[in-house]
Amino acid sequence: MNAPSSDVPCEDAPVLLRREGRAAYAVLNRPRAINALNHAMVGLLSRALTDWEGDPSVETVVLTGAGERGLCAGGDIRSIHDDVTAGRSAAPAAFWYDEYRLNARIARFPKPYVAVMDGIVMGGGVGVSAHGGVRVVTERSRIAMPETGIGFVPDVGGTYLLTRTPGELGAHLALTGSPVTAGDALLCGLADHYVPSERLPELTAALAELPAADAVRRYEAAAPEAELAEHREWIDHCYAAGAVEEIVDRLHASGDRRAEEAAETLLAKSPTALKVTLAALRRARELPDLEAVLAQEYRVSCALLDAPDLPEGIRAQVVDKDRRPRWSPAELARVTEADVARCFTEPAGGPLRFG
Repeated sequence: MNAPSSDVPCEDAPVLLRREGRAAYAVLNRPRAINALNHAMVGLLSRALTDWEGDPSVETVVLTGAGERGLCAGGDIRSIHDDVTAGRSAAPAAFWYDEYRLNARIARFPKPYVAVMDGIVMGGGVGVSAHGGVRVVTERSRIAMPETGIGFVPDVGGTYLLTRTPGELGAHLALTGSPVTAGDALLCGLADHYVPSERLPELTAALAELPAADAVRRYEAAAPEAELAEHREWIDHCYAAGAVEEIVDRLHASGDRRAEEAAETLLAKSPTALKVTLAALRRARELPDLEAVLAQEYRVSCALLDAPDLPEGIRAQVVDKDRRPRWSPAELARVTEADVARCFTEPAGGPLRFG
């Protein structure tokens, strides 16, 4: 991802931290796992932000990812699977507690926080980038919240971001888990600037010498067109329905090939995750700020630790890779309103708190 190299002694550290000029750089450094986040990385980033916020010589923070595949593929879901199946649900809950607090910290960070969203940026990768003040995408960017495919729900503030997209684009992305490229990321408010990937080395170097706005302005270019814009009519109509079943029916009836494909995509996802996701999005629209949404997501995430679909979805997608999850229940009609409501109750360990 053309990231600056680190000057810390241990090049195997999961986050490489360095200072140069007016900027501080954090490089997510697990390239073989597309820099998937674990609890140690969350702690390193959080402590670095504390140090840099209080250091007057740091004027800009820059986040990049090691390797050529992407900024961050999300949380380390294999470890979540291992913990849940071994009866260690407290471990992922503790990870989310600190991760969501980090997401909120990034959103309110008082200095320019430049996230280079090059390549794959999914799940937890969105959480450490799309809440930043300066978000850069490239022609290689592929941004997604694919959680419904593993029996989970968009988190890390994803339901906050996706309820603030034009029309029902956010509901489409949240339920299908479909990735977007640079133009659509800008349309949906997930990014701010387009910089061709070949210019990233110059941009990251310039951030050490120039104010963030000036450096980005020097290297940004006209973004590609947003592909989703031409599909707004059927997306807005179909996803405005009151229930997932009705969304699927409207997609099938729309007569648009892309809508039909979206319907088939939804029918392959976890029925429970779909219904909880739609409820979370609708509730998030009524919440006052990001922290309130993160607190709701924490309740939902903890509740899903006790549901069968999360470990089963991770098994099918990441562990055994058979891509044949056995959802329970397997049909949308069998997921009741009570099942959904249970996911919004306070966890036994207490609520997510900030400050």
